[in-house]
Amino acid sequence: PPADPAAQGAGYWPLALTRALDDLILHLRTNEPDLGIWVLRAVGEPGRVLAYDAQLRRSGWFLNEVRHYYKRTLKRLDVTSRSLIAVLDPGTAFAGLLAELALAADRQYMLAGRYEDRDDHDTAPAAIVLTPSNDGDHPMGNGLSRLQSRYWGHDDELDAVRARFGRPLAATDAEELGLVTMALDDLDFDDELRIAVEERASLSPDALTGMEANHRFVGPETLETKIFGRLTAWQNWIFTRPNASGPDGALRRYGTGRKGDFDRERV
Repeated sequence: PPADPAAQGAGYWPLALTRALDDLILHLRTNEPDLGIWVLRAVGEPGRVLAYDAQLRRSGWFLNEVRHYYKRTLKRLDVTSRSLIAVLDPGTAFAGLLAELALAADRQYMLAGRYEDRDDHDTAPAAIVLTPSNDGDHPMGNGLSRLQSRYWGHDDELDAVRARFGRPLAATDAEELGLVTMALDDLDFDDELRIAVEERASLSPDALTGMEANHRFVGPETLETKIFGRLTAWQNWIFTRPNASGPDGALRRYGTGRKGDFDRERV
């Protein structure tokens, strides 16, 4: 990281990253409504990410504004009506501020070890590194960090994760701590990921949006969660969209033995 982040302006890496991520989210939401599943990867050197993560936690007007911009962009990801899947495999850089992307996903699939049939044995096995920034610097709409939301009602498990801040967590450790949905070896990884994507694609887009909103916004109800997690996801989607209540929707065809005819656009 540079000694003077403000001197870099828009070229400061966390700011450039946030602008690109924000632009990508808005592009996909607006122009690609039928892409209902987003697969998130972070590739790079975790040590460099952690160095920026530590700098971003310092005081200063510029760093403060970048931190808030990143927080708002992550919240935009939280209220996006898409299924989010994080993939952690060799070369991954889900560390510190980038670990928030994995925590924001609905599912996380982590490879234990390396791909045996690929010539990438110089790449370190996947690991996730959490820092104090993951424990409140980027709160969600419910006022909680994504870690607090993940372990809502299980303070002992949250404390176990906090005790491992700063340490690279391999697949077995991440799975034991409940940080990932599945930790799989090379034999099963690609198939399980394919099945997860196909499973999501087969379900009602509206039902998925409601389910994912409930999954993401646990705990305290705030004005934001009432609007984006309940009103938008449920009343404006599930109860009024034709996928549920239309002539070919799931509710009209329930009990008939016929599947609903779904509009796949997730907007």
